[in-house]
Order: sequence, then structure tokens, then C-alpha cells
Amino acid sequence: MPRPPEFEREVVLDRAMRAFWSRGYEATSIQHLVERTGIQRGSLYGAFGDKRALFLAAIEHYDRVMTAKLLATLDAPGSGLGAIRRFFRLKVDAAQERSRPRGCLVTNSATELASRDRRTASRIGATLGRIEAAFHRAVIRGQQAGEIDPERDARALARFLTSSAQGLSVMAKASPERAPLEDIVKVTMEVVGRR
Repeated sequence: MPRPPEFEREVVLDRAMRAFWSRGYEATSIQHLVERTGIQRGSLYGAFGDKRALFLAAIEHYDRVMTAKLLATLDAPGSGLGAIRRFFRLKVDAAQERSRPRGCLVTNSATELASRDRRTASRIGATLGRIEAAFHRAVIRGQQAGEIDPERDARALARFLTSSAQGLSVMAKASPERAPLEDIVKVTMEVVGRR
């Protein structure tokens, strides 16, 4: 069968992304992907190559669709500290959505595969690097506005915030209850805010 048209490719990637996000790489079989995407096995292989290539394409799709929204929040004009707070609120709100898989595909994949798959580790590292860079820009804006102590290491704070965001995703995967996630956000903001 011919390769699916581009407009269908995004739909297929979205469905594959959700399958991997829900079940993880190892637990998502080709048959499950066929059922979730609605295209035949041969078309799936023809369009994407193999399961691993589809997985990497699904992570790139996640980056374009999900991560980009969060990064836009951090890069929005105005208060750097406010942008950081909005980022974490969006993460907590997303954890409450029942229509979405729990946690974060990037975080889930990092814990499942990054230690044994270089391409996955590289892809995840690039995404985490983009998140850290966006946090860094927000921290710098916060320091320039007097919201965050300018004597504090902006890069170290950005790394801390990236780690907090990923930790929040792990907690949300285990239990999406709002109160514990709000506690993480509260303490994170206390650590970052001006002292």
C-alpha cells in the first residue's frame, strides 16, 4: 500500500504517540499500534520503517505538539517568575485531564529506554535541553525584574526547574491527585523566588 498522505501522517503520529505514552515502548506491540493508528501493518512499516522509528517520530511529534506549548508559556513576554509559575500550573492541570495518558512521554521514555538506547537518549536529551534553555531565559527575565535573586546561578536554577518538572511528571504518573502536585509547585516556587 502507498504511504499515507501527510495530513494523515500527523493523525497516525498522534495516535502512536498516545499509545507509547500510555503503555511505554516495550509494552506497545506492533499489533496495538495497528489497532490504535487505524492503518495496516504494511502501511505502518512503509511510512515509518519499524517500531523504533515510529517511536522516535512519535517523540518528535510530542515535542512539536506538547512540549512546544509549555515552552511558549516560559517564553511569553512579562514576568519570568510568573511564566515559571504558569508552566508548573499547566503541568498540574494536564495531570488532571482524564483524556490524556499520565505523566510525560519524554520522562516516561527516559526512565524506560534512555540508559540502553542512544538514539532515544539523544532525542530526549535534546528535548530536556530545550526545556532547560527556556527555563534559563525565564530565570534571567526574573532576575532582571528583581523577582529572582540576581546573585543566584541562573543555569543551576534552570536545571533545578527542569528536574522539578520531570519529577512532577513522575509523581503525576504514579498518582494524578492535585494536592501533592501543588505541594511540589509551591516548594519549587519558594526555592526559586527572591529570598
